Amino acid sequence: MKNAVTSIFVALVILAVVLLGGSFYMLQYSLGSNPDRLNIDRAYKELFADYPETVEWMDSLHRIQALHDTVLTMPQGYRCHAYYIMTGSNCTALVIHGWRDVPIKYFYLARIYEREFGYNVIIPDVYGHGQSDGDMVRMGWLDRLDMLRWTEAFKTDTMVVHGVSMGGATTMMLSGEKMPSGIRDVRFIDDCGYTSVWDEFAGELKKQFGLPEFPLMYSTSLLCRLMCGWSFEEASSLEQVKKCRYPMLFIHGDSDTFVPTEMVYRLFSAKSGTKELWITKNTDHAHSYKNHREEYIHRLKKFLRP
Repeated sequence: MKNAVTSIFVALVILAVVLLGGSFYMLQYSLGSNPDRLNIDRAYKELFADYPETVEWMDSLHRIQALHDTVLTMPQGYRCHAYYIMTGSNCTALVIHGWRDVPIKYFYLARIYEREFGYNVIIPDVYGHGQSDGDMVRMGWLDRLDMLRWTEAFKTDTMVVHGVSMGGATTMMLSGEKMPSGIRDVRFIDDCGYTSVWDEFAGELKKQFGLPEFPLMYSTSLLCRLMCGWSFEEASSLEQVKKCRYPMLFIHGDSDTFVPTEMVYRLFSAKSGTKELWITKNTDHAHSYKNHREEYIHRLKKFLRP
């Protein structure tokens, strides 16, 4: 009997150690910062290769010294970097990049807002990305509060928040918060964001490793709470969208498997009030503009029309 109890105890200890090790691995795998985050040259090369129309536009910005850097210190004391373009307009776009990515690769969106619409543009490095402080990704949840600070920092009459992938989720998470009273017109554009961090990670855990949610999702979420101050369960775009009272445009590729297309239908259904949905044809993750340039701009113009 004593040997059996000892064996069970040893087995439980081994299981706990394996689970803890797996949780640390999953947390670092999914939330660890990109070690290449400061490789500016590579980011520009990828931008120009995918969106050649940005080459001349970037040259023009540099010639007139219109592209600037700024840093905002958040209430918690960490510093966040952003690029910005000021046109003198009373309309501003806040563009939010994706997971483990950098703002430069999303300058194609900045070009649309500056060139096509004449907007000011702010493109922050999200916490744990690029030149901002932090070494862990927060999947948009705590980032929504940082983005709120950016909307307060640049005084404007009209604000559009436009995010792609994790940036889309951040956009939706922000949409459930009360926006600054000085901004008269606020609109949100989600391009292929996920319903929740739990849904996204659970889906990837099954797809990449063939593992169920229990127990690793639960233990890793708890570890995230202890180490990072938030949990997978609370980081829900879906719940934030339910609280959103601002107009929102949802964009999603019909062939997206990284953030499955079915997610956008749940998000669209949860959103009350003014909303639009555009499912782009023959498009995988985060390539709606790349595959449908003219219609993408047309849809934005229609949605942002006063």
